[in-house]
Amino acid sequence: MLHSSYYLQQLRDILYIAPVVLLAIMGHEFAHGWVSDRLGDPTPRMDGRLTLNPLKHLDPFGTLCLIFFKMGWAKPVRINTRYYKNRKSGIIMVSLAGPFMNFILAFLSLLLYGLLGKYGSAASASVSVFLRLFSYSAVMNIGLGVFNLIPIPPLDGSNVLAELWPGVSAFYQRIRPYRTWILVILLASGALSRPLGTANTHILNSLWGIVKLLLNLNPYMPNTGVSI
Repeated sequence: MLHSSYYLQQLRDILYIAPVVLLAIMGHEFAHGWVSDRLGDPTPRMDGRLTLNPLKHLDPFGTLCLIFFKMGWAKPVRINTRYYKNRKSGIIMVSLAGPFMNFILAFLSLLLYGLLGKYGSAASASVSVFLRLFSYSAVMNIGLGVFNLIPIPPLDGSNVLAELWPGVSAFYQRIRPYRTWILVILLASGALSRPLGTANTHILNSLWGIVKLLLNLNPYMPNTGVSI
């Protein structure tokens, strides 16, 4: 029987995870809409997706997966590719904008983690709280960015692959009605845990290595306290 402290720890973790999940989703979808808008497409703006309100971008299943599996997705931004001067490059740029924004947010989170770890008081409760928040933010943003590069609809990687290899579009159309359940089953079964976990860890450690060099931190200073 699990001790009550276990449930308290789980609840504490969710309280930390919830705000960083909202930030990760907001940044991801805002980036999609912003890049499409810059390419001349007014659709995201008309749909109200050029907003920093994360509630406009939430997908229920994707958000729950992000909280419990540290990998998930948001509600796709609707775009109109007719406005792009170059349709193929436009779709690829818009698709990659979301994951790229997550990697930027992860790097900034690690940078703040390093600054706080270097100059903050180890005995301060508030410092401890923010260290954990920044750590979770890095993990969640990397998880969201990497997961969305998988070439399965509705993830961003599927849009990129469809432009680079048009023959896959017919297959995507056949599985479209089942796409959400396919992703949920892949996550719940653990089929993606090892390859994505390896990719996430590699990116996290690489970004943390850059931060340690920039801040001249102790080279033996451990990575963030939250494992992927």
